[in-house]
Amino acid sequence: MRVVIAPDKFAGTLTAVEAAAAIAEGWARRAPGDELVQVPMSDGGPGFVDVLHAALGGELQAVTVRDPYGVPVPASVLRVGTTAYLECAEAVGLHLTAPEDRRAEHGSTYGLGELVRAAVTGGATRVVVGLGGSGTNDAGAGLLAALGATCAAGSLVEGPAGLAEVAGVDVGPARDLVAGVELVTASDVDNPLLGITGATKVFGPQKGLPDERLVVVDGWLQHFAEATDRKLAARKGTGAAGGLGFALQLLGAEQTSGVALVAEAVRLADVVAGSDLVLTGEGAFDFQSRSGKVPYGVAEVAAAQTVPVVALAGQVLVGAREMRALGVESAYALVDLVGEERAFAAPAQALAELAERTARTWSR
Repeated sequence: MRVVIAPDKFAGTLTAVEAAAAIAEGWARRAPGDELVQVPMSDGGPGFVDVLHAALGGELQAVTVRDPYGVPVPASVLRVGTTAYLECAEAVGLHLTAPEDRRAEHGSTYGLGELVRAAVTGGATRVVVGLGGSGTNDAGAGLLAALGATCAAGSLVEGPAGLAEVAGVDVGPARDLVAGVELVTASDVDNPLLGITGATKVFGPQKGLPDERLVVVDGWLQHFAEATDRKLAARKGTGAAGGLGFALQLLGAEQTSGVALVAEAVRLADVVAGSDLVLTGEGAFDFQSRSGKVPYGVAEVAAAQTVPVVALAGQVLVGAREMRALGVESAYALVDLVGEERAFAAPAQALAELAERTARTWSR
């Protein structure tokens, strides 16, 4: 039988490419005669560039940029023809800073602006930015500053705290830099910039903002929006990646689904056509997976071809009814097979074992 292997990353343990390889290794041990097609996936978060490079080839350009607190970090721009792909997590990712060192009120997106600038000055006429896994919450003010935006008061480069007194913001130079360039954001977050469903309230705590500071920080972002484009702040997707969606839409970016963009780029529908089974997966398979996560996106593609989908995950936190609502026939968890400690200590080996066991049920 023909089996398509299309997982996302297992956050903190395996990239999508590594996860696909581990699943293929384990499945082949049990069913060596099956045809296995690896198609690592991403929703625009960490691993976005890695997945696209594996599928599309292209040239990787190394760029050194600032992390949220000004420390130099390596990042990359993937050039495929005149299109440049990059991801915010490489420049301003939450994983770049240890929890005890995070100062979320001062984290800046300047480094991502440096990455966008490198892509544009390198000749790209289309720039696709994967938004996900960010450790910042400055509404993209730092990114705009790196591209040339200025302000008469306050600061665009000191994180959300710098926006408390911001005034006289001029986005014109940043818009001039990207004039004639098609900007696309790859994200499945539909939150607006502000308010109870906005970037700060929903995602701020996971970036280190205490609950008692959320209203204050949201007020700073509102002040910045009023100094730039208050109406835009209500648009879907402007709250993605701590408000990076807002800044990029200020520059004219079009938002698109990260999973859908990757699925199209890797021709997932064509690969799935004629297959007998699709294996997908992620670190935690829960009902939030419906909000633009890889398993749900893969299941949608497979459903159009009437191909069943099985999920392998670190943890499975949904029941059979919810699973079916997500378009998945069955799901199996690493922690149930090998325990949580081993799942983290030897994730590739554990995932291969889970795939081998799954093949006993699903391979012909």
